Amino acid sequence: MQTKKRIVITGLGTLNAIANNIIDFASALRAGVCGIQPLDLFDTKGFRCRNGGQIKNFAPRDYIPQYFPLKRMSRADMLSFAATMEALTAAGLYPIPRQLTEETGVAIGGGSGGLLEAESFYKDLLANNGRRARFSRLSSVYCASSADRIASNLGLSGPKATFMTACSAGATAIGYARDLIAGGQARIMIAGGVEPMCRITYAAFNALKSLDPEVCHPFDKDREGLSLGEAAAIMVLESLDTALDRGAKIYGEILGYGVTCDSFHMTAPDEKASGAIRCMQAALKDSGISADDVDYINAHGTATPVNDIMETKAIKEVFGKRAHCIPVSSTKAMTAHTLGAAGALEGIVSILALENGFIPPTINYRNSDPECDLDYVTDGARRADLRIVLSNSFAFGGNNTTVIFGKYDQGGVRNG
Repeated sequence: MQTKKRIVITGLGTLNAIANNIIDFASALRAGVCGIQPLDLFDTKGFRCRNGGQIKNFAPRDYIPQYFPLKRMSRADMLSFAATMEALTAAGLYPIPRQLTEETGVAIGGGSGGLLEAESFYKDLLANNGRRARFSRLSSVYCASSADRIASNLGLSGPKATFMTACSAGATAIGYARDLIAGGQARIMIAGGVEPMCRITYAAFNALKSLDPEVCHPFDKDREGLSLGEAAAIMVLESLDTALDRGAKIYGEILGYGVTCDSFHMTAPDEKASGAIRCMQAALKDSGISADDVDYINAHGTATPVNDIMETKAIKEVFGKRAHCIPVSSTKAMTAHTLGAAGALEGIVSILALENGFIPPTINYRNSDPECDLDYVTDGARRADLRIVLSNSFAFGGNNTTVIFGKYDQGGVRNG
């Protein structure tokens, strides 16, 4: 029987509402920092909700060297490239050796892409009656632009893909990248997700009445909805053998993942939680571990009334009596819900929890809900010797992805 190739994470990079680098992100998670504040990226007048998890005072040149052109890059492109630079530097792969450029690929999850810039273009177009409208400003409007910019700027010609599976896109991109390396189609993958704030997305969630007017409070009895945010979250993935040959630092290991579909409703999850249940079960099977091996669950935890109940129900079904003994938390109460970037951002949360030995809290929690009765880590960060973390992403359209991460064992014994 062929031994399954082990895929490890050797680089991490992020910008989000509570930190603009990995070191600060780990500290903010441990401290329970809330990044949900009034937005100033665009005018929110007239909306029910005016808060969000915005990356404030983003200056691209603080992260992107001068020799990379910013012209015609969208906010999404710049955020994802900035996070990529941090991840590659951490992995010891910047600049990427010439001999690896054909074996290095990119997989990015997203959603809004360059819509923020398209909105500004259309506003200017109307204001000037079509005069001086430069359509080249729309060159980065499509969601795939971020992966394209990363690959072209770095001269990469390995596999490249963009996923738009709503809130699970970043997690799906990571799983796909794992598969490409395991199957020998790439040696190194830059994988993750990016989501910028934009008016259209913000207006849509307001129209759905799914936003909390103040700040989200997942699993709380009086939760009113989610908080929208933006982020870029990037990992560098490679086989264990490649990482060891390079002498790279190893942050953690991807043990497996699962993908399912609810086929139920465009915006609501299946109330019976069938898709979420099958997704976690598929991830456990792919990882070759049992439900008893999971030490912590990073929940999708959006703070919408139906989602939190559904996910709680799914966890109980998969983990049985042990469900009440496993710490579960939602870090969206800190970062807000970053949609296409969420699965990748929470993948980084999972790796940081494993590496640093702590469980991030579910902040803003006030009143218990009898239908959400698990251990949601509501009393601050908790020290824990974690070996295996399961991270859920359950998206609109029933697009479910669960990724399981493991602490790297330097002795060479696979977790589980």
